[in-house]
Amino acid sequence: MEPKARIAQLVEELNQHNYRYYVLATPTISDYEFDQLLKELEALEQKHPELRTADSPTQRVGGSITKNFPEFRHLRPMMSLGNSYSREEIAEFDAQVNKLAGGKAYTYLLEHKFDGVSLSLHYENGVLVHGVTRGDGVTGDEITANARTIRSVPLRLQTHEPPATVEVRGEVLMPLDMFQAMNEEREKEGLALFANPRNSTAGTLKNQDSSIVASRNLVFFAYFLYIDGQPIQTDSEQLEQLRQWGFKLSGFDKVCVGLDEVFAYLDEWEGRRFELNYDIDGIVVKVNELELRQELGSTAKAPRWAIAYKYKAADAITRLQSVSFQVGRTGKVTPVANLEPVLLAGTTVRRASIHNADEIERLQLHEGDYVKVEKGGEIIPKIMGVVLEKRDPNSRPIAFPEVCPDCGTPLVRVPGDANHYCTNEKGCPTQVKGRIIHFASRKAMDIDGLGQEIVNQLVDAGLVNTYVDLFDLTYEQLISLERFADLSARNLLDGIAKSKERPFDRVLFALGIRYVGETVARKLARNFRNLTALMDADRETLVATPDVGERIADSLLAYFADPDYRLILERLKKAGVQTSLGEVSAGQDKLKGKSFVISGVFERIGRDELKALIEELGGEVKSSLSSKTNFLVAGENAGPSKLTKAESLGVSTLTEEAFWQMIA
Repeated sequence: MEPKARIAQLVEELNQHNYRYYVLATPTISDYEFDQLLKELEALEQKHPELRTADSPTQRVGGSITKNFPEFRHLRPMMSLGNSYSREEIAEFDAQVNKLAGGKAYTYLLEHKFDGVSLSLHYENGVLVHGVTRGDGVTGDEITANARTIRSVPLRLQTHEPPATVEVRGEVLMPLDMFQAMNEEREKEGLALFANPRNSTAGTLKNQDSSIVASRNLVFFAYFLYIDGQPIQTDSEQLEQLRQWGFKLSGFDKVCVGLDEVFAYLDEWEGRRFELNYDIDGIVVKVNELELRQELGSTAKAPRWAIAYKYKAADAITRLQSVSFQVGRTGKVTPVANLEPVLLAGTTVRRASIHNADEIERLQLHEGDYVKVEKGGEIIPKIMGVVLEKRDPNSRPIAFPEVCPDCGTPLVRVPGDANHYCTNEKGCPTQVKGRIIHFASRKAMDIDGLGQEIVNQLVDAGLVNTYVDLFDLTYEQLISLERFADLSARNLLDGIAKSKERPFDRVLFALGIRYVGETVARKLARNFRNLTALMDADRETLVATPDVGERIADSLLAYFADPDYRLILERLKKAGVQTSLGEVSAGQDKLKGKSFVISGVFERIGRDELKALIEELGGEVKSSLSSKTNFLVAGENAGPSKLTKAESLGVSTLTEEAFWQMIA
C-alpha cells in the first residue's frame, strides 16, 4: 500500500480506537495492538512529514513549550450561570420562565454541573483549530496545543459532511483517581499537595509544557453546541449531535416536564454524585427549547433560561485522635490530622489536611477536639472548625513541634513562607530517603524497581546515603539483602544502568533542587546546554533565564555552592550520567536572532513540531505580533486579524512552502 493511503487508513483506524476507548469506554483492541499501530504511523510520518495531517493521533502526544498563551476573543460571550441553593429558588426561576414564555409549553434539560474548567473548541471544516479557556467570558487564552492532548477531544469531527464552522463548549475535568495518585506521589516527594481536582485542572491546562498536560489524563465533557443553519430545535438534540460527532457526554442528562420531575432529579443526584469518578457541585437546569431561549434572552451576566442548583459541600463531625507531623524530601514539615473514622461523601475518612502552623493557630486545635470536616471538592478533607461545646476543658492545645520529629534538628521558618523546614537535609533519614525516591521516580531517572521499601532497605543497611551511591551498588551487596534474589538484584542493577541514558533536563529535575520542577529543569537545560555552564552562571544570568525568578536562582546558587553537592555532581559525571545536551552543530543556528509567530494549520508538520523546529534552529516563537517580529508563518485558515496586523506592521508573511525553502 502507498504511504499516503496507509497513513490515511491508520489515522482513521486509530482515531476510531481512541474514540471507543476514551469516549465509549468499549475498546476493541489491546493497548499493545494500539501502540503497534501508532508506532507504524509515527514511522511513516517521520519518513513522509508532508503527509502528516492535523487530525493525526500523533499530534496528541504533547511536548511543545508555550511561553505565553495568546488572547482569543470569544465569538459569543461565555456567560456565567445564576446559582440557587434551595427548591424555593428553583420554583422562583420556573415562575419567571413561565411568565416570560407567555403560555408557551416548555421542558427542562437537566445536566451535571461539572466542577472543572470551561473550554471552548472551534472547528473549521471538521478540524480542530482553536481551544480557548473561558477567561473573563469575553476574552480567553488560546491553549490549543494543550487541548489537543485531551483524548476525549476529537481532532476531527466524525462526519463526512462537517459544517464550515462549529463551536463546542464543555468542561475539562481531572478524574478523581488520577488526582489521588498525583497527590500521593507529591506527598512521597515532600511537595505541596494540590488542593482539589478543579484547581489542578486549571493549572494543568495553563501549563507551558503540553507533555505534562498529556500525562494527566484530563477528560472533556461536551455540553453545548453553536452552529449556524442547523435545523436543531432543542438542547437535547444538540447533545445527540455532539455524541454522533464523537464527543464524550456525561450520559446522565435528562429532559424533565414540570417541577416534580426536576426536584426528583435533584434529589437523586445529591446522593449519587459520590459514585462518580469526577466532581460535580450541582445540577444545571436549562430550558430545552432553543427558540424559547432566544426569546427569554439574558441579563448582563447570565442567561434567563438557565440556573445552577448548587449542592452543599459534604461535611461531618468526628473526633481528632492526634496530629502527625510528616517530613518531606525537601524538609518541609506538614501537620496531618488523624481522625476517628467517619463516613463522608461515600468514603470513610481517617485523615484531614491542616497544611501548616498558621492553620493550627487559626483553628485553635486542642487534643481530642471534635472537629467539622468538609469534603468540598477535596480528596483529603479539610478541617473547617472545632465544635467548642464538646471540648474537654482539660485538653491541651496542639503545639507545632520546635524540632524535626525524625532527627531532632531545630525547625526553621523562612520569612514569607508559611511552612517550617528541617535544615538537616543530609542527615535527616526521611529527607535522605525522599531524595533518593525522587531521583528514581518515573519523571526523573525512572529506575524500575526502586520503590520505598527497597530504598528504606538500602539506606538502613548503610549501602546508600545519597542517590549517587546507587551507581556504586554491586550484585554481591544486593544479593546479601533480605528480599533480593538473583533476578531482582540483576533487574535493579540493570535499571540503574539504563538511567544513565536519561536526558540532561531529567537529570537536573532528579537532583531535587528546591523549586526546580520539570518545566524549570527543561528551561535550564535548553538555556545552558551543560552542567558546567549552569554551575558557573551568576545570579544575574540565572534570573534572566525564562521562568527562573530570584527564588529559584538563589536556590540554585546555594546548591552549587555546597561542596558536598559539587562532589556528588562530579561523581554523577564519572558514573556516566548525562550532564549536557550536546554541542550545537553547524546549521543548527540558522534562525538565530529571528522571531516568528505561527498561525493556521500546516500540511507537512504540526504546529507544536513547527514551534520546536524553529527553536531547535535558534529562532524564537512569539505568541503575538509586534514591530519586532521578523516573520508570520501562515498556514491554512490563518487568522485574518494576524494577517492584517502583519501587513500593517511590515512583518514578512511566509507560506508553509516559503518557510521550508528558508530552512532548506
